[in-house]
Amino acid sequence: MIKKSVLSLFTILFAIASVAQTDSSFRFVKTIKGDIAAFTIDNLDNIYLLSSTNQVKKLNANGDSVAVYNNVKRFGQATLIDVSNPLKVLIYYRDFATIVMLDRFLNQVNIIDLRKQNIFQARAVGQSFDNKVWVYDEVENKLKKVDEEGKLMLETPDFRQLFNSAPSPQKIFDQDKLVYLYDPAQAVFVFDYYGSLKNKILIENWKNFKVTGRYIFGSKENKLLRYDIGNFRIDEWNLPPQLQTAKAFNFSGTKLYTLQKDAIEIYEFR
Repeated sequence: MIKKSVLSLFTILFAIASVAQTDSSFRFVKTIKGDIAAFTIDNLDNIYLLSSTNQVKKLNANGDSVAVYNNVKRFGQATLIDVSNPLKVLIYYRDFATIVMLDRFLNQVNIIDLRKQNIFQARAVGQSFDNKVWVYDEVENKLKKVDEEGKLMLETPDFRQLFNSAPSPQKIFDQDKLVYLYDPAQAVFVFDYYGSLKNKILIENWKNFKVTGRYIFGSKENKLLRYDIGNFRIDEWNLPPQLQTAKAFNFSGTKLYTLQKDAIEIYEFR
């Protein structure tokens, strides 16, 4: 009986210590409230909010509004905002296979109609290092690169000829001279700028996937995950209860951004 009591007490103390360690990994910074359907973060900690009416608003790192894009009705619902280059913002409207380019003040610069290049189905698009656009053509199963006018610059062979099971990427990131295509059902496929496969990272079923700097971030169940591209190490944090209810996560350096109801909560984590 005494041994059982001691064991139970040890278990409770260990659980309390574990929770305390988990909670201490996340330090609350502030909350930003508003009509927020989705959001993203650039590498300068600027925040881009997409409202329920499709308005895009840019906030600086202090949370002050610095720009608004209001031309919201022309192409329907925005499905992706790419801010990997803070000087150029891409808004992708999948239903119209159309990309709208904005400058850093959210002024419209250009419109790319992918249908003019016979790309009618593209779930994943992403900015390239040279301010062009990567597109995964779901009909032809090819990774393509187009310029600011939408003209084809290069393309890979049909992925169905390269893989036993062709990937169906949902995210594209151009980082450090490599292109990352993420298919949550299979893996992360890593290509060079010529379309040659360089690596295959066995990451599956991660949500809130993002490649930034030397890390790949994501979440799975009630864990925050970080993969170090250089040493192949995965770090994980147990999310405290107040973060488990978040609709979405985003990452920037050592900051975690969580989408709650009508608000973004910002935390520092280590």
